[in-house]
Amino acid sequence: MKTMQLSLIAAIIGSTIITSSASASSHREAPNISRMPALDSTDFYAFNSYEQGRGDYVTLIANYLPLQDAFGGPNYFALDPAAVYSIHIDNDGDAIEDMTFQFRFSSMLANDNQGVALMVGTDGEQKSIAVPLKNVGAVTAMDQSAANFSESYTLTVVEGPERTGTATALTNSTAGGTLFYKPLDNIGDKTFAEGYEAYAAHFVYEFSMPGCDQMGRVFVGQRKDPFVVNLGKTFDLVNYVPVEGDSAGGAGDGAGFPGGITQSANNDALKNKNVTALSVEVPKQCIVGSGNGSVGTWTTASLPQARILNPDATFSKPEVNGGAMTQVSRLGNPLVNELVIGLKDKDKFSTSQPVNDGQFADYLTHPSLPELLNILFKDAVNQTLGTDIQTLAPTNFPRTDLVTAFLTGFPGVNQLSTVTPSEMLRLNTSIAAKPAAMQSTFGVAGDDLAGFPNGRRPGDDVVDIALRVVMGRLCYPIPVNGEDTDLGLCAPEDASVGNVPFTDGAPVNASMMMDSFPYLATPVSGSN
Repeated sequence: MKTMQLSLIAAIIGSTIITSSASASSHREAPNISRMPALDSTDFYAFNSYEQGRGDYVTLIANYLPLQDAFGGPNYFALDPAAVYSIHIDNDGDAIEDMTFQFRFSSMLANDNQGVALMVGTDGEQKSIAVPLKNVGAVTAMDQSAANFSESYTLTVVEGPERTGTATALTNSTAGGTLFYKPLDNIGDKTFAEGYEAYAAHFVYEFSMPGCDQMGRVFVGQRKDPFVVNLGKTFDLVNYVPVEGDSAGGAGDGAGFPGGITQSANNDALKNKNVTALSVEVPKQCIVGSGNGSVGTWTTASLPQARILNPDATFSKPEVNGGAMTQVSRLGNPLVNELVIGLKDKDKFSTSQPVNDGQFADYLTHPSLPELLNILFKDAVNQTLGTDIQTLAPTNFPRTDLVTAFLTGFPGVNQLSTVTPSEMLRLNTSIAAKPAAMQSTFGVAGDDLAGFPNGRRPGDDVVDIALRVVMGRLCYPIPVNGEDTDLGLCAPEDASVGNVPFTDGAPVNASMMMDSFPYLATPVSGSN
C-alpha cells in the first residue's frame, strides 16, 4: 500500500487470506427463489473427508431451506415432494456435469396418510379426531410409533449430463430397498429424550454405486446452520467498521484498526438458525473420471414448470404439478449470486448452467462491490488515518484475480484438466485432508491447501476470505507451503488496502462442527 505504510496499518495486517465475494452466503439470494424457501440452497460444501480412516472419500453437502427457527412448529421444515434436488460433479473441465446425485422426497402421515387420531368424547359421543401435531409422544430411532409425519427419499445417480445421461436408482444397503428416510426436525428435548444426535445417527445410510467397489454414505436431515455472518448489519450498508479491531482475531487487545469490529459469536446472526442438509460421501476413485483428479461441483433444485393449486386441497394432493423440470436454484461458490451478480440478473443466474457463465463475466472483471465499499468507507478511512488514498477499490481491470478465483480455478491447486470459465466449487481430490484440529479457518491463504478455495469445508471462514479477496488480497503474496508466493494475477499497487484484514467479526472454525460424517453440528432444539 502506497500511503498506508503506517505503523498503525502494520499492526492490523495480521492474517493473510484468499478467494470469493462477500457476506451472507446464499440465503434468499435472488428475488424469485426467496418465494420458494424449500428450494433455496443456502450453502454448498465439497471437501476431502477428514473423518479418521476416510481419507479416500469426498464429502458433498448441499444445504437448503434457510433461516429455520428451531421453534417453527407445528409443521417445521419439510422439503418439496415435487422437486428434484441435485448435486453435480464435472470431472473433465467442460463445465457440464459428468455425474449427478438426485434426491426426490415424499411426505407421509401415519396410518396410511390419515394421521394419528384420538378418540374424543364420552361414551356414546366419541369421535375419532385427527391430531394437529407431527408427534404425539417421545420419538426414538427404535420406536417411532408416536410420530405422525415422516419423509422418505430416493437417491439416483445419473452418469453423463443430468437430462440425457444414464440414471440408476441406488439401493439402501443399510436398510434394504430403494427408500431412504429423513429424521424429524429437532422439535425439542422432551420429544427426543434419548438425545437428538443419537436419534439422527440412525439415518446415516450406506449405498452402492454402479462400477464402484466401495460404499458411499448419505444423510439428509436438519442441522445447525454452519454458516456464520453478521447478516443484518452487513446488508444495512455494512453498518460496522469491517476491519479487525484487535491486533489479531480474538486477541482482545483493541490494538487493530480504530473502531474496527472484533471477533464475537454475538456477531453471528445465524447462531440460532437451522438448515436442512443433503449430504453424500463417495469414494474419490468413483467420481474423478479420466481428468486430473480435480472436480467442479455445484447443487441445483428444479420444479415442474406448471403448478396448479387444488381448490379442495388435501395433505396428499395440495396441487397438481406438470411439465418439464425447470431449474430454480443454483449454488457453487458461496456468495456469488448474493454479492457479485447484479440484482437484475440474479434470477437468470439461478436458472443458468455453468457452461453458459460467460454471460456473467462482466460482474467479475468489473465488480461493483469494491466500488460500493469505496463509496461507503473511503472518506472515513482517510479521516481516521490522515491519509489521502484515492480509492479503496482495486484498480486492476479486468479483475483477473477474481476470474481465476471464480471461473477457472488456480493452476496447481484446483484447476481442472480442461479449463472452461465457469462458476463451480472446485476441489483437488489428491490433496490430503487435514484433521479438524489442524485446519486453518482461512484455507489456502492460511497455508492450508485442503481448504477454501480448494473446495470448501464447514469451518472455512468464507466471509472474511471473500471480503479480503474482493478488495485485492490476491494482488499480494500469499503463503503456500510456508513460503510467500506471488500469484502473478495483479500487483500490490493495484490494491491500496489489499492486505488489510477485512472481517465481519463473526468467527467460525472446524471445532464448531463434528469431525465425522455428516460433519454439521446438531440442530438447535426447538425447546431451547
